[in-house]
Amino acid sequence: MTLKKIISGGQTGADQAALDVAIQLGISHGGRIPKDRLTEVGPLPDKYKLKEMPTSSYPKRTKENVIDSDGTLIISHGKLTEGSALTLKFANQHKKECLHVDLNTNRGYSAAQLIKSWIVINDIKVLNVAGPRASEDPDIYEDTVRLLKAVYNLFFIDSKKSDSDNLKPLYPRTVEDAIDRLFSELPFKDKTHIAKLEEYELEMLHPTLGKYIKEYYGLRFKKSELMKDCRFMAKDKDLHENDAAALIVKELWKKLRKTHALRVVK
Repeated sequence: MTLKKIISGGQTGADQAALDVAIQLGISHGGRIPKDRLTEVGPLPDKYKLKEMPTSSYPKRTKENVIDSDGTLIISHGKLTEGSALTLKFANQHKKECLHVDLNTNRGYSAAQLIKSWIVINDIKVLNVAGPRASEDPDIYEDTVRLLKAVYNLFFIDSKKSDSDNLKPLYPRTVEDAIDRLFSELPFKDKTHIAKLEEYELEMLHPTLGKYIKEYYGLRFKKSELMKDCRFMAKDKDLHENDAAALIVKELWKKLRKTHALRVVK
């Protein structure tokens, strides 16, 4: 497991959930907290080993935790607001890895697997966890605890697998790998449907097949091997994940035109 430390700002809700999980699992914890160990319900208990800042500013504490970590995980129910939105802004400003998991649309195993993959691909050793405070979202503490423990369990399960299992890539590493995997996953009728399309009609596939590729083939991770190969093929070092998915869809279409177009009944 690459993760060595969990940090947060010590606020009620998601912050304290992350710290409690770290303590329960024996993972080093820390982070920056405003002067006087300020939280919305009073001083943070001493059992949490956070570094007190010389200022009572929440935003300054938020920025320091983003900078001090290898990546920031923001957990919420719904869109980001206030401090959580500011956390994302700081991450973008300082070009730090950041993953937002909206538990209203992505929860359980799929959310835990997404987080684990993000940690591994980006080699996150110090993880900053952020999210709403308890007064904003009464359920965020328990849901954050469950999610982070699920992530830990996935790492534990992987550590028990054989070496041969660990060598199997979670995501395709090249565009060719992605095409081969799609070729094996798609039903025959979908292959023939795609083969019949004209090139200008491929945009119709972006909300469905394109979204599937982004979510399950690792394109959300800028440092993934597949994103690197897409950038190489496109000759664009700043290629966006949407354009990468479109590139893969087009390459799949080219292959299907050769293998399935002749089987279409006119």
